[in-house]
Amino acid sequence: MSRNKGLNRIKVVLAEKQHTNKWLAEQLDKGEATISKWCTNRTQPSLETLVEIANVLQVDVKDLLRSTVQEPDVV
Repeated sequence: MSRNKGLNRIKVVLAEKQHTNKWLAEQLDKGEATISKWCTNRTQPSLETLVEIANVLQVDVKDLLRSTVQEPDVV
């Protein structure tokens, strides 16, 4: 996995659920700039906040995270 890839999938899940950053900001009582930073992986929410996001989006917390398990190279 490339280091350039983000750690979270918040942007992807928001799109799947057809919600906007603004909507999530309102649900969490956070600024839109904060949500944008999470969605672009410039910063990461705390674990507590990830749980809150998962609850709001009605998904499992693991659905908001990219796997950290590296697949073995196939030769």
